[in-house]
Amino acid sequence: MLQLMTHAHPRIAIPPETRFMVAAYQRRLHFGDLNDPAHRRELAEWVVNRRQSRFHDLGLEGEEVVEQIVAGPSTLGSALGIVLRAYAARHGKPRWGDKRPSYFQHIDVLLRLFPDAQFVHLIRDGRDCVASLKEMPWYSGSVYSAVAAWAEAIDFARHGAPKLPEGSYHELRYEDLTTDPEAHLRRLCDFLGEDFDPVMCEPKLVADIACPAHKSWHSRTHEDVTTSRSGSWTERLDPWEISLCESVLGDRLETYGYELSGAPKTETSRMVAYERTAAKRKLARFKRVAFDRLTRLREPNPLGARLTTGQLVLAGVPLPRNEPVKVDN
Repeated sequence: MLQLMTHAHPRIAIPPETRFMVAAYQRRLHFGDLNDPAHRRELAEWVVNRRQSRFHDLGLEGEEVVEQIVAGPSTLGSALGIVLRAYAARHGKPRWGDKRPSYFQHIDVLLRLFPDAQFVHLIRDGRDCVASLKEMPWYSGSVYSAVAAWAEAIDFARHGAPKLPEGSYHELRYEDLTTDPEAHLRRLCDFLGEDFDPVMCEPKLVADIACPAHKSWHSRTHEDVTTSRSGSWTERLDPWEISLCESVLGDRLETYGYELSGAPKTETSRMVAYERTAAKRKLARFKRVAFDRLTRLREPNPLGARLTTGQLVLAGVPLPRNEPVKVDN
């Protein structure tokens, strides 16, 4: 919903979820020195032709994007940014973004790729999030994993977001957004440095454009914005699942203004199962971070995008003579 609201803005394009941003970063050593145009071509063709990248959902001409990347700056962030810039250009817009729920786990990576990035974090009642994940046809995890994922996202908001560059993070609640879209979209636009446009309050108008038809689980994006799904966890979760959510997430829920139902404490065996799942996720995250630190020692190129004046300034790249210094978005 928020993706479509933002995409409806006349200056901003937010594509359907892509799956090449973090994957390309993790594979960066494979592509070698991007100062070599042949290596940039290999990277570009990997993004364009790899089905898991979801490039086909963007409606772009693959060969055109490949040639733009080959001709572009020799950094990974530039190559990836060129893809999304091309998507924005297709819609006649100067600004672009990207959306994936899991990005909160890779904020450091995204900042390395796009040092002038702005982050928007939409928070929803964790019980509704768990209930929705259970219903997704693509979700293969357990309830324990869904609960752990929401806990991690909120812990990032509470402890990680304050460490981000000043003015680069904006937070809003799903329940507030659906109750009063205009007020909260105005605040979002203030954060982004853009004028509010009323069309943002009608995301259904762009649902056919920015939400692929095969994503049937997003069918409600074609309808009016509604508050009917807020609190629907009371009907969609089993009693033991509510107990688990409130036992694990209670303080986090209350911190964000969500009222607890008073469900009894979850059974010890279920809490043990949750702790085991959370520990596995934590270990996997630790291994990923440790491996990434080692990989950074072998990087042949800087990573940061060099597509805007602001990015060039942050990279310390001299600007053309007489060009005014301004931070582009």
